[in-house]
Amino acid sequence: MAEQRVVPLTCHGHSRPVTHLNFSPAVDHDQFYMISGCKDNNPMLRDGITGDWIGTFIGHKGAVWQVRISDCASMAATASADFSAKIWDCNTGECLATLQHEHIVRTIAFPPNNHPLMVATGGFEKKLRIFDISQYRTSSRVPASASGSALVNSSSNDANSNSSESPTSPDGITSQVSDAGIFEVGEGVHKGAIKSIIWLPSDTLVTIADDNKIRWFDIRTQSLLKDYELTGTIGSCEMNPDGTVISVAAGKTAYFFSGVEPGQLIKKVETKYDVSCVAYHAEKRQFVVGGSSDTWVRIYDYNTGKELEVNRGHHGPVWTVAMTPDGKMYGTGSEDGTVKLWKFTQDPYGLWK
Repeated sequence: MAEQRVVPLTCHGHSRPVTHLNFSPAVDHDQFYMISGCKDNNPMLRDGITGDWIGTFIGHKGAVWQVRISDCASMAATASADFSAKIWDCNTGECLATLQHEHIVRTIAFPPNNHPLMVATGGFEKKLRIFDISQYRTSSRVPASASGSALVNSSSNDANSNSSESPTSPDGITSQVSDAGIFEVGEGVHKGAIKSIIWLPSDTLVTIADDNKIRWFDIRTQSLLKDYELTGTIGSCEMNPDGTVISVAAGKTAYFFSGVEPGQLIKKVETKYDVSCVAYHAEKRQFVVGGSSDTWVRIYDYNTGKELEVNRGHHGPVWTVAMTPDGKMYGTGSEDGTVKLWKFTQDPYGLWK
């Protein structure tokens, strides 16, 4: 049964198409945060429940294609068309590190389990690389590592946000990083631009690329474990909040892979429309998709593939969709430059109370 239709919350502030959304895990008293990437060069941090603006990270000179928040919600990472990726302090808005590349950076990922001293990047160079952030810091500050760090307006200065301790890196990775703070995984494997990366707890990296492949790599051996050929234009690749399913959009198909077993396709659902992004809700057994051919957000039954609901509100193609960590809301970002938050529960929630 479809949920009662409600008016979504609209988050204004961006001036060009929104390219990517990411929600942090719940950190302090069930609070979580949302970051949005945009072609206006200015990623924004917001309260994940209300959509209220917290701050804007200033510094990129090109479109920001992908954005991530670390598990402890103390840092953000952005991938940009200005040939760089940047790491930001969520307490102050300060740029902690700039990772220079030789071409457009399309994707970035933090390690799970609050080990944010490294990030993986990919893009038009067709290279999957891991960077040691500590060797690229552009300020004297050490990234905060405490879980549940308070986030404040980016223009303010939190005197208590300095940390004298750095989080440790995942076992076995530090020793592989070169003197330049970089090492490549799966050298020469990708034949197209890398569009998304997921970093799994099992020391496995998952990528999708414009060569129509999803791939699983072992970080320790830097080798390819599995791959799977997708059909159609590559869209999004995201892990659902509970870490069990990887959802991939390609062509008119939503693919669902195991979040634990590399290469295991659980299910794929064919739709009538071009699918640019997909987010899966494990408990409801439903998934949400956005598309490039219209302005609507569609909800499907995971078991039957039946379309359950169509939500209207955007005025351009929907490029990104993300589920909140509590599963009671999802966010969408569109060509129209807005982010919308949609209630996904029948109970009172957030500003719908």
